[in-house]
Amino acid sequence: MAETLLWLLSAVLIIVGVAGTVLPALPGTLFVLGGIVLGAWIDDFTRIGWVVVTLVSVLAVIAWVLDYVAGLLGAKKAGASRQAIVGAALGTVAGIFMGLVGVLFMPLVGAAIGEFVAQKDHQRAVKVGVATWLGIMAGLVSKVVIAFMMIGLFIGALIF
Repeated sequence: MAETLLWLLSAVLIIVGVAGTVLPALPGTLFVLGGIVLGAWIDDFTRIGWVVVTLVSVLAVIAWVLDYVAGLLGAKKAGASRQAIVGAALGTVAGIFMGLVGVLFMPLVGAAIGEFVAQKDHQRAVKVGVATWLGIMAGLVSKVVIAFMMIGLFIGALIF
């Protein structure tokens, strides 16, 4: 019975982690990693060995780095000001309270407002907002893909 509950907790952590790859309030890949490590531990690292756990851990670190770097690269490529980057961060936080649409688009709005405050140029503000948003979306897509790679390694180790 206890083992079943632990497997259920492992699955819940992984599911919450997948949701967290899209929602900025949750450390998605960390939850996926936690669920996978718990599953490996439950199985006494028999089917899910240290090689798989290490690979999944490396993927989690890559996803975490991408999460931060992708948005910054988009902003830097457009020549974003410090205010635009702060605006994107504030927009991300505000977006959490606005549902999926807010999560997806408030970073763009925040970056554009921040850049407009800094430069007073509408066209530049839109350009920086869109570039920052594209970077954030590239990071988000990368995180989702990596999370599913992690889950694929986990399931593959369980089955084979």
